[in-house]
Amino acid sequence: MTSTARPRRSVLYMPGSNARALEKGRGLPADSLILDLEDAVAPDAKELAREQIAAAVAAGGYGAREIVVRVNDLKTPWGKEDVKAIAACGADAILLPKVESAAMVQELEALMVASGAPEHMAIMCMMETPLGMLRADEVAGSSKRLSCLVMGTSDLVKDLQAAHTPDRLPVLTSLGLCILAARAHGLAIVDGVHLDLQDDTGFAASCVQGRELGFDGKTLIHPKTIAAANEAFAPSAEDIAWSRKIIAAHSEAAAEGKGVVVVDGKLIENLHVESAQRLVSMAGKIEELAAANAD
Repeated sequence: MTSTARPRRSVLYMPGSNARALEKGRGLPADSLILDLEDAVAPDAKELAREQIAAAVAAGGYGAREIVVRVNDLKTPWGKEDVKAIAACGADAILLPKVESAAMVQELEALMVASGAPEHMAIMCMMETPLGMLRADEVAGSSKRLSCLVMGTSDLVKDLQAAHTPDRLPVLTSLGLCILAARAHGLAIVDGVHLDLQDDTGFAASCVQGRELGFDGKTLIHPKTIAAANEAFAPSAEDIAWSRKIIAAHSEAAAEGKGVVVVDGKLIENLHVESAQRLVSMAGKIEELAAANAD
């Protein structure tokens, strides 16, 4: 499973009980959509939401956007039926909430297989509890189907009995543990939501911090934040130009038998080139995604 090869700058939650939202998602510029059966859906609407999501995904029309369905916990009255309904509907991944062990992931995988999920259907894990943080490495190594960790910082802050602060200091240890686990196992990882929709400055700062920490993108709760997230987590034109410059310079140096080269006063080694190649590749995939969704 190549988990980090696609853009996930903007990952928008959409309630499965809202048919208009499911339709609107087909035209939004988000890289990924999480069609939600869990927190965003009231108990008496969960069966309808399940039917609506399965039908909407099977009908298609979402272009190249990554379509993820967040199911209910398998211990709830709805979780296993969610998986059975979603496994073969054409979604790209199933997102499991409140993951705290490898066994939880493996139970989901077994149910997916039994329900006819194709081999390419991925698993994503919500990381949102203290125990989940402590077992991040175990979770990240639990299955070859696993593609991405999704931070659930709202529940995490509640369980930590902490506070939401502008610098997010109360959750930095947790974020770091999950980033370490994701990268150690070759997984993608996306940051938690910013709850205040009126706080554009705070949202922008959270995106910058998330990118600096190493996240691939950010989960969102409103379409109006998509553009800002896409910009924050995309390589800048300057970064792309610099990356191409050092790739070319290093290639020329390598052809002459040199392992390092100086570009604009900066020493460039292979590790810098690898990062540059990854950045240029992602920039290309972002362009491909935009073009595909515009068709």
